[in-house]
Amino acid sequence: MINTTTETKECLTCRKVIRGRVDKKFCNDYCRNVFNNCLKSPTNNLVRNINNFLGKNRRVLESLLPTGETMVKVKKEKLLQQGYYFKYSTHLYKNKTGTTYHYCYDYGFIQLENDWVLIIKKSSEND
Repeated sequence: MINTTTETKECLTCRKVIRGRVDKKFCNDYCRNVFNNCLKSPTNNLVRNINNFLGKNRRVLESLLPTGETMVKVKKEKLLQQGYYFKYSTHLYKNKTGTTYHYCYDYGFIQLENDWVLIIKKSSEND
């Protein structure tokens, strides 16, 4: 069956006349990508920023833990000086005694008294 309608459609991005399939919305892949990226842009920026904070936090924790060690006690100020964002973590873990561990992927910490924190690396056998 041949479609004989002469209805013209415009590209949703650049408004050029579209030729081809009846259900086509964009004149080319570039316009399709621009349109979809604009729809997702605010969400992508938020997610990208949070992922950057999480990556930074993990690197800070990793840098403060001596090679070969699984835990180290440091002042909270040291984390702040290196740019740690306490607002962002990947998950929390509460043990049987009620102590809350703040994790950033495989590195975490618990808050101790007098502004000290204990940084720990989660061993792969505890996954």
